[in-house]
Amino acid sequence: MKILMIGDVVGKPGRRVLKDSLPGLHEQHQPDLTVVNAENAAGGFGVTASVLDELLGNPQIDVLTSGNHIWDKPEALQLIDGEPRLLRPHNYPTGTPGSGARLFSSKSGKRIIVVNVMLRLFMDPLDDPFRSISLFLSGHRLGKNADAILIDVHGEATSEKQAFAHMFDGKVSAVVGSHTHVPTADGRVLANGTGFQTDAGMCGDYDSVIGGDKGAWIRRFETRMPTGRVSPPNGPGTACAVLFELDQRTGLSRSVRPVIQGPNLKPCWPK
Repeated sequence: MKILMIGDVVGKPGRRVLKDSLPGLHEQHQPDLTVVNAENAAGGFGVTASVLDELLGNPQIDVLTSGNHIWDKPEALQLIDGEPRLLRPHNYPTGTPGSGARLFSSKSGKRIIVVNVMLRLFMDPLDDPFRSISLFLSGHRLGKNADAILIDVHGEATSEKQAFAHMFDGKVSAVVGSHTHVPTADGRVLANGTGFQTDAGMCGDYDSVIGGDKGAWIRRFETRMPTGRVSPPNGPGTACAVLFELDQRTGLSRSVRPVIQGPNLKPCWPK
């Protein structure tokens, strides 16, 4: 059983490279479920109806996760209740529109739970993500009511992401970080069988600063003056993802493989 987790899609370059890369990635890896973080898909900030239609109109995309930019486009508040394949962070307060965790069926009929959660260091102070997921997992267990559980952990601090993964090691199939838009070289299977990578990276133009125009970012850091929203550049994109191969009996990870497709980056990991 394989799960492909694709990093944050940033603007048009991210959507283009995702559309161009997915057929080859699916042919090569044959994932049972493909999850895409889409919180930056509409011009670098949030999602719109047309962007959702574009992404979910692709039959190779099964689930969309998000993060702190999920509400940047006001229409998301109406869209999310009508689209069960779009998740927002699970640890928003009770009563927030949408859902942060759902059960999906893979192409082979496997029951796969996808959870989206947002951490708190240097982020919005949502409900405690550690307690939130502990409570969720008390009613959802590998081998009982799920064949696999994937958590997209959206956060800034690498330490918090790693602590989160170790806390739930052996209880979920995989934990993969999103939000920082930089792929990390630490993909591995933890001691009790949970696959982990601190950040999957992004789908976007890497001739940028985290997917935004590099000139605008340089001016912001140089002058310390507000520059408004930094738009994505429109160059060629590179897709970054993580492929988890799971043991069908236990639902735990057997291997973790980073995936890079595009001209901006060259994989530093052995093939």
